[in-house]
Amino acid sequence: MTTIASGTDTLTRDALAVLQPGFTGTSAPSWLLRRLGEGLASVGLFGRNIATPAQVAALTAQLRAERDDVLVAIDEEGGDVTRLEVRTGSSFPGNHALGAVDDTALTEAVAHELGRRLAACGVNLNWAPSADINSNVDNPVIGVRSFGADTSLVARHTAAYVSGLQSAGVAACTKHFPGHGDTAVDSHHAMPRIDAELPVLESRELVPFRAAIEAGTRAVMSAHILVPALDPVHPATLSRRILTGLLREELGYDGLIVTDGMEMQAISATYGIERGSVLAIAAGADAICVGGGLSDEPTVLRLRDALVAAVRSGDLPEERLADAAARVRALAAWTASTQTTTPSASVNGGAPGGTSGPGSSSGAGSAAGSHAGSGSAASTDVGLVAARRALTVTRGAHFAPVTEAPYVAALTPVANIAVGDETPWGVAAELRRLLPGTETGSFTGERAGAEALAAAGSRRVVAVVRDAHRHTWMAEALDILLAARPDTVVVEMGVPQSPPRGALHIATHGAARVCGLAAAEAIAGA
Repeated sequence: MTTIASGTDTLTRDALAVLQPGFTGTSAPSWLLRRLGEGLASVGLFGRNIATPAQVAALTAQLRAERDDVLVAIDEEGGDVTRLEVRTGSSFPGNHALGAVDDTALTEAVAHELGRRLAACGVNLNWAPSADINSNVDNPVIGVRSFGADTSLVARHTAAYVSGLQSAGVAACTKHFPGHGDTAVDSHHAMPRIDAELPVLESRELVPFRAAIEAGTRAVMSAHILVPALDPVHPATLSRRILTGLLREELGYDGLIVTDGMEMQAISATYGIERGSVLAIAAGADAICVGGGLSDEPTVLRLRDALVAAVRSGDLPEERLADAAARVRALAAWTASTQTTTPSASVNGGAPGGTSGPGSSSGAGSAAGSHAGSGSAASTDVGLVAARRALTVTRGAHFAPVTEAPYVAALTPVANIAVGDETPWGVAAELRRLLPGTETGSFTGERAGAEALAAAGSRRVVAVVRDAHRHTWMAEALDILLAARPDTVVVEMGVPQSPPRGALHIATHGAARVCGLAAAEAIAGA
């Protein structure tokens, strides 16, 4: 066990232990290493910290040279929200695609293989899965991050995901408690509110979290949402009624409670991150996630000092802070113990591949069966197997095979902050490989349809959309394209809500790279 630097008092060590900060760069800065020696127990990785799997492995080794039991966390949901593959797109479909297949063995296999790759890089805590139910189809931040709109489906796949991830030695952090699905506001920007009555919450939002707890999830992440039926005053992250009364006492959860990012506007614009962090720990949270936006040493020192000052002023019981720090260290001890029991894996993991055709179930059994972690071809192919199975393909009246290089018109909405705008999406790159000469352009706004038609010229059009039901301009652009070119192929990479349209309509249930590959195969008849 790492020896804590002498001169660091217990209270300060505990205040540092409950922080999960981020940093900039692809190697650890000196200030971060110094704080690890003083008691910091967790570090969060974001896309800006990642270049290659080998680089991430070297980075985590650098952290463990300072503290051998450090928790290294990441927001790697697979699908649209990826950090390991932030610049290429994920090798794994996200939750909505897995829910569309509805094969829990496949979900467990995907989560295990994702966990295996994280573990090989030295990451041992994943801020995933999302257990939110897609009860509001206009939700701007959850969408394809949810397994679906059916409560029992979301519950069984949440449990499967937790089991698969943790079987690879990576702690799952089920989110966003008590459920972020029935909101029309993104908590990155403002405070969402869920006005459902308590019986609805108990029979809907809380069910997947109960399943995750039964599956043994090692961590739960709180949501920055106001749920008046549970607490009319405080958002969940700051609510003792919700975190202690409901999650701890009623649901019987005894693991780590992590906050969502404290610099998100729902908290920072209302309470400030220092006061918000104190209130969160007092309410029952054990770890403060910060670093998605604020990723410097002064932020860590501000939060450390705010927690210490709150204890000394009597605003935060010292035993509550000590209990929170103890829970962080307990999870760190669990992850350290799994390093000796989880099979080792290559850092490089293996590129996705496979031979199953679109819509085929071939390979699912072997993928699920081989997820014990050897990094075999079957296990590394599981993401593409799942993406292919998740496709919903509908042929229209004007269907004709795409045999020549088309023009791909990407109708591009503004990405939400959780997804980010660094990660490529769509089908153009994969179609160009299958149909050399394929060209593409990105279009947005009220002129999108006309501009796409002009750019396409005489070539066959493939229109790629993302949540067309949420964007009026996008639906209107599709109207224009289909009226002028009935043979247009439509690929919906968000939550499919509108009726299938076009000569060929493909719903991928997510915009991961493998979803784009599976769709391209279906278009080209590969």
